[in-house]
This record gives sequence, C-alpha cells and structure tokens, in this order.
Amino acid sequence: MKSPDLAVHWGPLRLSNPLVLSSGTHGMGEDGPRLFPPEILGAIVSKTVTVDPREGNPPPRVAETPCGMLNSIGLPNPGIDAYERDVHPRLVSLGVPVIVSIAGFTRDEYRTLAARVDRLESVAGIEVNVSCPNVERGGMVAGASPGETLAVLEAVTGETDRAVVAKLTPNVTDIVEIGQAAMEGGARMLSVINTLVGMSVDVDRRCSNLGVMTGGLSGPAIHPVGLANLWKLAKATGAPVLGGGGVVSAEGALAYLIAGASAVGIGTATFVDPFAPVHILEGIADYLERHEFASVTEVIGSLAETQADLSFPEEAC
Repeated sequence: MKSPDLAVHWGPLRLSNPLVLSSGTHGMGEDGPRLFPPEILGAIVSKTVTVDPREGNPPPRVAETPCGMLNSIGLPNPGIDAYERDVHPRLVSLGVPVIVSIAGFTRDEYRTLAARVDRLESVAGIEVNVSCPNVERGGMVAGASPGETLAVLEAVTGETDRAVVAKLTPNVTDIVEIGQAAMEGGARMLSVINTLVGMSVDVDRRCSNLGVMTGGLSGPAIHPVGLANLWKLAKATGAPVLGGGGVVSAEGALAYLIAGASAVGIGTATFVDPFAPVHILEGIADYLERHEFASVTEVIGSLAETQADLSFPEEAC
C-alpha cells in the first residue's frame, strides 16, 4: 500500500504535514529543530516579537501543575531589529515555512511590526498574538474584545499581503464572536488556543509559585478546552483553524483534525519529550495506514456529531 499523503492546506499555506511548532516553546523558534530533522514539521511559528526588546517577567517563570504547567514568561524577545538581523535568517535556513508571531501594545505598534515583517524574505505568514495573558497591556485586552480584535487585525492587514493568522485566547465569553471579528478584520486563518489563565500557590510559603501572581496554563489538562474551542470556531466560521493545546500524542493531534482543524500546534509536549513531534507524526501516519486512508485530509472535519452519523458499529466508537 502506498504511504498516506500527510500534506495539508491551512488557508493559503500548503504544509508538508499538519504539525506546526507553536510560538514560544523553542527559544525564538529554532531550538527544537536542532534535535530532529526540520522536515518533521509542517511549519514553525517564531517566538512572539515586539517592537522593542523585552526582558520578560521576573522569575520564577514556570511552575509544574497536575497534567500541565504554568508559565509567566512575559514575551521576552530581542525586538524586531534583532529579529530581522539575527533570528529570521536562522529560521528560514531550516527549510521549513516560517510564520512570524507579533504582538504590539498599541495599534500603531501592530502596524509597525506588520510592515517590518512584510519586508522580510521567506515569510509564510504573520501570526497576530492578541491573546497572551502574561502582559498588562495589549494582548489580553485586544483578544477579549471583538471590537479591538477587529481594529488590530485591520491595522495589521493594512500593512501586508502576507497570510495573517489571528491567535485567539480561550479566556473569553464567546470565542466564536472573537474569531468572526478577526476574520472580518482580514485574518486568513485562526489559531486556538493560547493558554488559560491559572494560578499555583506554595502553601508553606503562602505565595504564588510564579514571579507574578498568575500565568498561562498549558499541557494535557487543557486539551479538552482547546478541542471544544476549535470545533466551535471551525463549525461556526468555516475558517481554516490551527488547533492546539495539550497535544502530547498522535491521538490528541488526530482529535483536533477530526474535529475540523486544518493543522495542529505542538508546544508543551516537547518539554517532556523533545522528540514528541517525531513520535506524533509517526503515529498519525500509522493511524492513516491502519484505517486505510490515502491522505490525512480525509479525516479533517470527519467528526460524527450524533450516533446516527456513525458509519461503523456503535460499539467501535
């Protein structure tokens, strides 16, 4: 039997496989591919870049939790000048599509960043981070408001013809409303989810386990939340959505694809197993072969929403 085709389309982007290395989990983006062949990945999203350099939040920045971890990194990065000069050439040299993640604290900063990234060579797309819960201004405020999300996306898309991705926060009342506003603002694709706001307390010292009071929860604990948000967005908007949050296995990645994701984000899993993308991609290929699918696209959006929709015996579900 011929090996299954792992290629997918995420909006206008054609990826060799559905695995996308999430922003902020591998240094500026190149650390993970040093451990395994870069072609294991369909795309890489850079660490979020801001106009000026940032040191980030005070330590400790990471705290382990049951089935996950909290981080309060705070967007440390060298700024757009250093990214353009030093980081981007290293990322594109890996031979994998590069999506540049940006975050501003004003609409003008988003405009500036979009214009700067638009001038770079070999940019597959721009991820607009409107959802980071770890800074006091910008991200969380924009991503929690449909009106502000719309305005930020309009600011970005006014400066670039690149494919624009809106990365959305789950920390809202109605993520569909936010997603629709992002698409109205010119986003070509959506990405869910960013981390959930969480807290961890050292009961002996009676203080937070992080350098700031709260942080972003990631890891297996948030997989059901990410899956539900992905399903709602894909169903309601028809947008090409990258699903992520808590993917640590092929089964977790396949769940996102079956629920309607065009591609899947991988991040925290690599803190436990640096070779997680390799194992997950192998598992997806094995699943397709066992179920005799010729292509991974055959499973995308194949979720049966009622028992009556099942095309196989109920006990097999």
